[in-house]
Order: sequence, then C-alpha cells, then structure tokens
Amino acid sequence: MALTMMGKKHGMMQLFNDKGALVVCTVIAIDPNVITQLKTVDIDGYSAVQLGFDKVRGKTSYTIESRTKKPRLGHFKKAGVEPRRYLLETRLDSVDGYTLGQEIGVDVFNDIQFVDATAISKGKGYQGVIKRHGFAGGPAAHGSSFHRHAGSTGMRSTPGRGLPGGKKAGQMGNERVTVQNLAVVKVDLENNLILVKGQVPGPRNGLVYLSPAVKKVQKKKVK
Repeated sequence: MALTMMGKKHGMMQLFNDKGALVVCTVIAIDPNVITQLKTVDIDGYSAVQLGFDKVRGKTSYTIESRTKKPRLGHFKKAGVEPRRYLLETRLDSVDGYTLGQEIGVDVFNDIQFVDATAISKGKGYQGVIKRHGFAGGPAAHGSSFHRHAGSTGMRSTPGRGLPGGKKAGQMGNERVTVQNLAVVKVDLENNLILVKGQVPGPRNGLVYLSPAVKKVQKKKVK
C-alpha cells in the first residue's frame, strides 16, 4: 500500500496539454506532511504510519499550545514535532525507512499518473426532491397544485407503510465523497502544488486526502 497524503484545495485553473487541448484542473496544495507516529506489528498488532498536516500557528508558543487539546499536545511532544491540526493513519506492509519527525512532500506523486481524492462535499442544506434527486416535478401551468412535490410515497393496506430508503427531501451535501482515477497533470515541487484533471469535492481551503489510484494501473512515466 502507498501513503495517503493530506492537502488543501486551492481552486481550479486551465492548462493546455502537449496536444493543445484545454485541460481543466484542480489545484491542491500539499505542504509537507510530518510523521507523528509509527505503528508496528510487535507493539500495535499492525504496521502503519501516522501523518500530521497543517501546522497550528500563533504568535507565541503559549498560543499554539492553547489551540491544541492537551492529549494531542502530549502526543506531538512525544514525537518531537510541532502541533498539527489534522492527523491521518495509513496502513502499510512495513514502516522500514520511515522515522519520527520525517517530512514527506508532494514529490511522492512524481511517478504517479492517477490519484483518488477524498473530501467533504459542500453542504447545500435541506433540499427538496427536485434539487436533491433530480425529480422532474409537475406541470408548470396554473391550477395543477403539483409543481415541485415528491408525489405519493405511501403504500396500500399491504404492507401499510412507506418502505425505507426512498428518495425524499433532506440534507444535501456535507458528505465524504471520493473521486477516483483523477489524472495527475503537473507536480510543482517548488510551490508544493499538485494539479489533477477534473474536479475535487469540497470548498476552497477544504481538506483533501490524496492517494495513488486503486483501480488504475500506474505506468512508469517516460522521461
């Protein structure tokens, strides 16, 4: 298995590829993720690497510590790293070659062609069935009294109830969404940026998890 990295969505832009075609890209900033814990089979029963992302900032050390929960603050002090806002654990076959406090940058995606992106989608609040599920609705003319309703959701005397799982009005968005097989367009090592083709869930500055694509065969790039 490969490491899952954390970054922040900066927005979208357009690029022209080698063939002159316009490619719409999402820009993701991946500041170095720091290793905050190494788990081994002997101690924890499995092998994993825990990464920290987004350094907690403040004018003084007291401010930084006050913005971090005490249990987590002790966890960071034990690892010898500065507090981070987000933690993520990735299971690996072995943790050999990794050390506490090691920083891992966007260069891990240099030889990766496709990635999977996971993020929390934008929340749309409570919405009706037309916006939430794409229902057609009724006639737009006057007099029908049926325009944007869901229609009948009940049953006859058998079974005498509405079956669960139907498409109804409710909370839309604010869900964990994974978009698979996004092509890596460019990796900017100088600015810690990675550009992927297409859209990634979530708002600007939203947290994004990036990992090598599971369903795509990663071919070696021809230099």
